[in-house]
Amino acid sequence: MADQPKALKKFGTFGGVFTPTLLTILGVIMYLRLGWVVGNAGLLGAWLIIIMSFLITLCTALSMSAITTNIRIGAGGAYAIVSQALGLEVGGSLGIPRYVSQGLAVTMYIFGFREGWLGIFPDHNAFLVDVIVFGVLFTIAYISANLAIKTQFIIMGIIILSLVSIVVAAYEGSMTLPVSDSLSWGSFKGSIENGFSGSSFWMVFAVFFPAATGIMAGANMSGELEDPKKSIPNGTLWAIAVSFIIYMLLAFWISRSATEQELVGDYYIMVEKAYFGPLILAGILGATFSSALASIVGSSRILFAMGEHNVLPYSKILAGQSKTGQPRNAMMVTGILIFLTLLLRNLNAVAPLVTLFFLITYAMINIVVIIEQNLGLISYRPIFKIRRWVPWLGLISSIFAMFIINPTVSLISIMIVLTVYWYLSRQNLETPFEDVRSGLFVSFAEWAAKHTWGMKKMQQRAWKANLMVPVRDVNGLKGTFEFLRNIAKPKGSIKLLGIEPFTEHSSLAMKLDDISASFRQKGVFSSSTVIHTEEFANGINYGSQALQGAFFRPNILFLNLQDHDDYENELRPVMNESIRLEIGILLFSLHKTALLGQRNVINVWVSDRRGNWELGWDIGNLDLSILIAYKLKMNWTAQIRLITVLENPQDEAQAKEFLNKLINLARLPKTLTEIHIGKFSDIVTKAPSADLNIFGMEPNLKFEFIKEMTAKTNSSCLFVKDSGHESILA
Repeated sequence: MADQPKALKKFGTFGGVFTPTLLTILGVIMYLRLGWVVGNAGLLGAWLIIIMSFLITLCTALSMSAITTNIRIGAGGAYAIVSQALGLEVGGSLGIPRYVSQGLAVTMYIFGFREGWLGIFPDHNAFLVDVIVFGVLFTIAYISANLAIKTQFIIMGIIILSLVSIVVAAYEGSMTLPVSDSLSWGSFKGSIENGFSGSSFWMVFAVFFPAATGIMAGANMSGELEDPKKSIPNGTLWAIAVSFIIYMLLAFWISRSATEQELVGDYYIMVEKAYFGPLILAGILGATFSSALASIVGSSRILFAMGEHNVLPYSKILAGQSKTGQPRNAMMVTGILIFLTLLLRNLNAVAPLVTLFFLITYAMINIVVIIEQNLGLISYRPIFKIRRWVPWLGLISSIFAMFIINPTVSLISIMIVLTVYWYLSRQNLETPFEDVRSGLFVSFAEWAAKHTWGMKKMQQRAWKANLMVPVRDVNGLKGTFEFLRNIAKPKGSIKLLGIEPFTEHSSLAMKLDDISASFRQKGVFSSSTVIHTEEFANGINYGSQALQGAFFRPNILFLNLQDHDDYENELRPVMNESIRLEIGILLFSLHKTALLGQRNVINVWVSDRRGNWELGWDIGNLDLSILIAYKLKMNWTAQIRLITVLENPQDEAQAKEFLNKLINLARLPKTLTEIHIGKFSDIVTKAPSADLNIFGMEPNLKFEFIKEMTAKTNSSCLFVKDSGHESILA
């Protein structure tokens, strides 16, 4: 992904997410249709409709919060979320129709503004009003998102004043109807347009539901937020909470301030019942203007993001930016699209598509979270955690709402998405980031693999701890049983490789089968085999070489260092061959008395990078160490502590920044850090105690160093060598 220009203005939670989301939800439906909803459904029916509508958006907002705290989201909001999970083809199939619908939404908001304006100035030319409003909107959005946000602050002030006018009206006695009359189920009389010939609960729901959409208004600014992982969840959820309370209270106020006949027959009843009606009219104009502004800014960001990823023709042009980082080319294309739709003058035929594409987006985001949750990949560790039923409820309710609003157009919109996907799938798009599809395919393959005991090498996001454990002493294996299980659990596997000379009455194979069965009973897939050879090292290397062609290739060699092992002649050749075969290595030195202690703290030692403290995708021989520490942390309910020892005190600030950034990007909450200045051999004896100390494996790891570390730390130690196929940042 292209780096953002340094001059690009970044926004916080309030301005970048909360404000545009709140203003989009508090739109024209609140002012002109809420009274009609209450008049038809009654207060109880209206409250039920509001609760149902906001429940759908809340579930999706929670799913969106979970996924945005698990990825480094780029520009494009929902498009970026889906693309990084399911690939550019799926992301584009959603992003292209959503971009077009956002453009149509801008036009509809302009038409809504015009209707409100003509209600005040009926003699003004309708088309001229549309063009002027479009010109003002485009100018603000084209100059910068910063100006758009500042404009929305002014509009928020207007809307607050309009709500204050309603509060004052209530205080002055507008609520003349008794509570007992208002707390009732409606008679669903219909509207002026159908001659009050009747309506239904679901028809009224379909009219109101678009008011609850708009939760993507803040997420669309994902590429220009200071901290999207924090801002998107906080800003979106607060906007939903505040707007929900406002809608519920407004419904109660209007139900006691106007009769049923007034509510169903007068769309401007809120203007008449407020303390100062012109403020409500100003609120209507402000709501439509702010919604249009948020949509034009957001849609241009979606187009820009698709241009960055070469999803569309002429993508290089679409991805062009100004010196201040504004997506000016995408803004120009969006402006042309909106102006052309203005010429149509009537969007009633395609208006339902706007809402339905919102709902398809909601459904897709929930699907992403469902997939991530059920794959069980270690790369899915969001800071914002949600229950498993939340995305399911969001998905089912989104699909339900689609077919309640308009079944025919719902099918058409789904067909449009599938058609775009078919087109993009034929374009051979190159995804600049790894998506979760690898994990999805691996999980299906793994289901079959557990029946055939085979699967090929996995990618970084689909990484799991698949251990190969050489065994010639079953008692030593029993001593590390729980430790191995905690490394592999829940989705990893353990391959037990017995090594012994051939004898006719050997019981090793049977014993290993029993232990494998114990692993499987305790939730870890395991299998075993025995190689007959006189040479321990050769047996392990033969096994490693043979398994290179297996479907389910082990990616970690676990060596349990014991007294009878010949380190130089047996273990070192095995480690050298594993490095050649790109297999990770865990060399375990068990402290004879401390064992694994209380399993509360894990120290991971980060080597001195000596001035090279830039954090990129390649962080050296550290990925496997932290991945193993994280697995043990989860299964032990322990805490990780990152420790580094510096020889040069001037590197301390850079080292601290490196560790903090590593913790943030690796999504390791509540991880401790310590930086010491001095000689490693001196510091290691003074380091805080832990139940396990994890060290990176040097190219020529000495046996004396292993024993020295075990003694000095007074704990069991794990020496780790990456295979090169792991990434804690994935």
